[in-house]
Amino acid sequence: MNKYTNIINKVEGIVKAVSKDVLLPCLAKVKIQNKADGSLVTQADIDVQNAMQTYLQQHFPNYGFFAEELSQSELTAFFSHNQAGYWCLDPIDGTSNFAATLPYFCISLALIVEHETVLGLIYDPIREECFSAIKGAGAKINNQPIIRPKAPEKLSECIAIIDFKRLSDELAIKLVTQAPYHSQRSLGSVALDWCWLAMGRAHIYLHGKQMLWDYAAGLLIAEETACVAVTLDGESIFTESLEAKTALASIDKNIHKQWLAFVC
Repeated sequence: MNKYTNIINKVEGIVKAVSKDVLLPCLAKVKIQNKADGSLVTQADIDVQNAMQTYLQQHFPNYGFFAEELSQSELTAFFSHNQAGYWCLDPIDGTSNFAATLPYFCISLALIVEHETVLGLIYDPIREECFSAIKGAGAKINNQPIIRPKAPEKLSECIAIIDFKRLSDELAIKLVTQAPYHSQRSLGSVALDWCWLAMGRAHIYLHGKQMLWDYAAGLLIAEETACVAVTLDGESIFTESLEAKTALASIDKNIHKQWLAFVC
């Protein structure tokens, strides 16, 4: 048994409990504020984060805690400390969707140890889908291995998840006027986008700006199903910093080669 199996089982129970007791009761009752960067935050984001922090520190006191709704000073100072390992949380990924009662949002949690993501868990409370992965041990949905349909052979047959608003005008116009894929979606939750790519519900992915808490768990889940992912500069996406990263990903190496050739 992988040493993280017991941890992920415990964490799944925590996330589901917080979702039931804290997150879902706030749906359609949200109090919305704008953060300094223009993004939305609700009281539910704060309440979920506080509940998760309490539970995680109670059950796993040796791990630090890094989350989207910490203060800017806490976020900035975090990586200056020597962390043996830490949780990386997005309390509600897809806050705009949640605030509008659009049913595509989740809680996203990753465990980062010795500068790599070793565990990821993403819970979609609307569909009751729990996506999880342990590095090197594959990815699961509701504790069953993810088995997806056969991927298309050609880029022109693919469904794309693309967030246009964070791309350069030049690239966005190229995608609109010369679309190389079959059809495109923009759904509004980075973490679930990664999971849906892992499941084969989409075949290619492009996003212009995501933070560590957005992608840490989802990237691991996708990579554990043999998805291929890089930045638009062809570099590794994962980095322990507050640097926003681009993401270009595909369901397999064949499609990735075609997608990369078109975009870059």
